[in-house]
This record gives sequence, structure tokens and C-alpha cells, in this order.
Amino acid sequence: MSALVLHVTGARPNFPKAAPVIAALERRGVRQLLVHTGQHYDRNMSEVFFQELGLPEPDLNLGIGSGSHAAQTAAMMTALETVFLEERPDLVVVYGDVNSTLAAALVASKLGIRVAHVEAGLRSFDWTMPEEVNRVVTDRLSDVLLVTSADALVHLAREGVDPDRLHFVGNPMIDTLLRLRDRFDGSRVVAELSLPTTYAVATLHRPGNVDDPTTLARMVTALREVGDRIDVVLPVHPRGRQQLAASGLFDHPRVHATDPLGYLEFLGLVEGSTLVVTDSGGIQEETTVLGVPCLTLRPNTERPVTITHGTNRLVTTEDLTQHVDAVLAGGGPAHGLVPPLWDGAAGERIADIVVAGLPG
Repeated sequence: MSALVLHVTGARPNFPKAAPVIAALERRGVRQLLVHTGQHYDRNMSEVFFQELGLPEPDLNLGIGSGSHAAQTAAMMTALETVFLEERPDLVVVYGDVNSTLAAALVASKLGIRVAHVEAGLRSFDWTMPEEVNRVVTDRLSDVLLVTSADALVHLAREGVDPDRLHFVGNPMIDTLLRLRDRFDGSRVVAELSLPTTYAVATLHRPGNVDDPTTLARMVTALREVGDRIDVVLPVHPRGRQQLAASGLFDHPRVHATDPLGYLEFLGLVEGSTLVVTDSGGIQEETTVLGVPCLTLRPNTERPVTITHGTNRLVTTEDLTQHVDAVLAGGGPAHGLVPPLWDGAAGERIADIVVAGLPG
């Protein structure tokens, strides 16, 4: 029987990264299985992505759902071990930095199955972020490290990773963005909210921003001040819905909450916006390519290339409105160069590397 590649996805950020890799391997006739852990299970966080991105329906949906980091990761490991023992893949491909990625890498490594990590080497150097733990452990366990930016190569070299395991391939999430850009359409949301031509998009979900009451209060105050200047649309992530609603943020007449949006609708809304306020990693990359000023409410980023080659700036709740004013005055982040190899062909490069490493 031909070699088997098994992909593990689980959360919204995984899907646009996996789509071009799966498609490129399909064109090469590689036998594949797609496992969805169910880490994100809201339709607009999961199911709609498979439809819009042209992903095949998952061969298996483990339906793990939410829980504490320990409970969720443990449940994923138990379920994935059964799948890996039954299917005996030659390679497990994991994406990004979510709990599904860590769980799959741990199980595959203990079973002696090779692991390829797409988006390896990103570092925020902030160990309070669960994602940083997931990144570092996954990279340590991976046999094939597929890197999206040159800074990640530097991090991995400093950590002593064998250079033969490193491959600078570019960013497959940008493959998806470029392929579908002409289908982006945020007009429904614009019409429903009666948004003016000038509006901002905000996304906030990190525990450091929405779980601590003191930090949340500062963030709400800052966003209400932004709302004094420009309409703000905030698709509400399920994990932050209750805290944000209770905070009074949406009592402001120019701060508008929506349900989570599908990929095409959300990026259509972003592409038409004047600026984005976020704590998301992926949106820092997407706005870099779309040329939309991005103000990241975090003290650090694992994607510094979006600052050196893009439109991203790190901001605080204290200076957020200052940066918003600069953007509105035309003095905000200018569109920089697109980072190297963010050219729409990362999936093809990854597929070539995967195929070269498969047995027989």
C-alpha cells in the first residue's frame, strides 16, 4: 500500500494553512487522511471553513470540544492515539500552535511516527502564552520543520535544531488568501450594521486580554475611545463573548458586535476596513498582505516579520488611540514589502518536501 500522510487540524487558524498543502499533495497522488479534533466546533469557527476553503470533509472528526488546556489536550491525545494505531500513517502533519498540534506531535512522537510541523520556529518568548509552550514542544518533537519566515530559522538554529530538518517554505496561509482574494465579501455585515465607508475591525480573544478583569477594563476603555473616533466591528470569539458583553463594551453606539464570521466574509470586512485592532497572530499576517494597518494589542509578537515587512505595530491600551489617530490622519503604518516566499506557492514547496521524505 502507498505511503499515508495524516493531517491533524482542530482550530480556525489551522484550516487556511492546511488547505494548500492538502491540495498540493492531492495533485501529486499522495494518499491522505484529514483528522479534525473538534477543538473549534462552532459552525463559523470550523464547518464553514471546510466549505469556503475547498477542504475535503474530514475523514474523522473527533468531536473533542472545549475544556481546560490539560483536559482538552489529554482527550485529544487519547483519541489520536487510537487513530494513529489504526491508520499507521508514515507522516503526521501538524499546523500552527494550538492544542491539537501539540497533542498530535506528542502522540506521534511516542509511537515513532514522523512529524512535520507547518509554521515551525515562531517565537514570542512569552511563556505566559500557552501557544508558546505548544510551539516550542512541537518543534522539539518534529522531524520536518517547515518555516514561514527567516527569523524562525534563526530561532531554531539557536535552539540547536539540525539544519537538515529545516525548510524555509513560505506561508501557506497566504496561499489561501491569494487564491480566494477575489471572493472576499464583507458587504452583508457592512449593510446590516449600516457602517460608514471608514470603519475598523477588532478581534480579541487571548486570555491575557479578556480573562483578567483589570486588563479587560483597560481594553474596554481603550476600545470605547476608538469608537469615539471610528465605527468598530468586533466579531465575538465564543471564549470571550460573556466577558465582553458584561464589560459594557457594546453599549457604545459605534462599537458593533457580530457572531464569528466565515473566512471569506471576515477577510472581506478586513480588506475594506481602515484599520484592524487585534491580538491574533494570523490576522497580523493577513493584514500585512492586504495592506491594512494593523494595531496589535500585545507586548510581543511571534511574527516580527509583519512589523519589518508589513503593516503591523505593537500597541498598548494606553497608546492605542494615539496610533488610531495616526492612521486616520494618514500617518499610520505604511504598507511594507511582502515577506519573502509569501507568494502563493508555499503549499507546493511543502508538498515537494513531504513527497521526497515518504517511503518507497
